[in-house]
Amino acid sequence: MIYVSRLNGKTFAVNCDLIEFVEATPNTVISMTTGKKIVVAESIDEVIVKIIEYKKKVFGKDYPTIKYHRNEV
Repeated sequence: MIYVSRLNGKTFAVNCDLIEFVEATPNTVISMTTGKKIVVAESIDEVIVKIIEYKKKVFGKDYPTIKYHRNEV
């Protein structure tokens, strides 16, 4: 589970294993495999970093990391 915030600042946890994709529309929208969509205050990159950090805790420090920011490609 990762913690994210609604646009009103309320924090809640999301099961990141159920995230299908994340998009900016311009707000960040997390689409779940269940079909539910959640609007969050974090950017796409912040959500991805939270997921990677969570996966590192679960699978160990050898879990892949982001080598560069998507805008630097």
